Amino acid sequence: MAEMFQGGVHRASRIRRAVVIGNGFAGAENQSIGLVRALGLWGRQSLHRVTRPRGGINEWLHWLPLSLHRKFMPLPAERTDFIVEGKKVEQLELIVHFSAENGSSSGLSSDVLEADAKQIAEMARQTFDIDGPLLVVASGRDTIPVSSAIKHLAPENVFVVQIQHPRSHLNRGGLPTREPPGSNVVLTLGALHQADFTALRNAASSWHAELAPLPRPLLVVNIGGPARNCSYGVDLGKRLAAMLQNVLWSCGCVRISFSRRTPEKLSRILMKEFGTNPKVYIWDGEGRNPHMGHLACADAFVITADSVSMLSEACSTGKPVYVIGAEHCTWKFADFQNSLQERGVVRPFTGKEDMFKSWSYTPLNDTAEAASRVKMALAERGWSI
Repeated sequence: MAEMFQGGVHRASRIRRAVVIGNGFAGAENQSIGLVRALGLWGRQSLHRVTRPRGGINEWLHWLPLSLHRKFMPLPAERTDFIVEGKKVEQLELIVHFSAENGSSSGLSSDVLEADAKQIAEMARQTFDIDGPLLVVASGRDTIPVSSAIKHLAPENVFVVQIQHPRSHLNRGGLPTREPPGSNVVLTLGALHQADFTALRNAASSWHAELAPLPRPLLVVNIGGPARNCSYGVDLGKRLAAMLQNVLWSCGCVRISFSRRTPEKLSRILMKEFGTNPKVYIWDGEGRNPHMGHLACADAFVITADSVSMLSEACSTGKPVYVIGAEHCTWKFADFQNSLQERGVVRPFTGKEDMFKSWSYTPLNDTAEAASRVKMALAERGWSI
């Protein structure tokens, strides 16, 4: 290896670039790019996407591992040895696990490459002497074969972070457990995201002319859509409409946003109820997305329980967050809701709230904490960012 030094530091020991392995779902990719931002690598990442075959009989095979679905047999994951608390353990790198998934806009560029493990590994090896190690950040079950293969093919040149619980042995990419089996696992309460201090400050500036003059308090309502483990129908929409009517007297204004998953029959209820109300603005999906502006400028939030990403983002602001529909959640969605309420970062939306009365809590800081753990793990290897 060529001996190259910069400022007294061996250049090959510094990570200055990242590859994001995406699965085509904004919620998963948003988490990866959020971690990349928190690590200071924003703008120095490329997106490589693996997509599951869709349409026809493929819709019946979604439960199969992608490796079988696409008849692709991945290479086994390479294992990395190092010392933790005096005991020798075998680790893949670092796995960030959070309670549930969902999401908002990923913020990634439209320049998307194919997730070819061999090409990425070869690039990491060939450019290592000049550009240093490559950080690989992947999120979602379908990305595991690719990230594992990259680690196997270029173990000395890459550092792999797998976000979301892989549901297989963690030393090779995951183990279904509620407790971290080693220091290579970070358990976070919420989803990783991009709504950090800098992003919110920029959004506040960008949206100042439109949102700053609005009457206060400003209540933002974010509506997701029913999920397998958080199922609901139009009844929730009717209940939400009635509750919002009850608290409208205490709001300077209300701004409502729907996600791409919101059923039309549910959004139609809110449109009919508030479409002509001068206090209420409903974003129709046209023009620039106000989501980051809402996070930066809102005084309080009401969010449907299915949307873990939107809840995680809102709970990172320290502003009051009210949840509707938590009683419909099961499995990890229910655990997530319970954890948020136990920490006091959310309260159930009842329709009896006075929005003039604010409350506070210690904001969630999962993305920054995960980034800190990544840096610690890199330091153990002798690398830095």
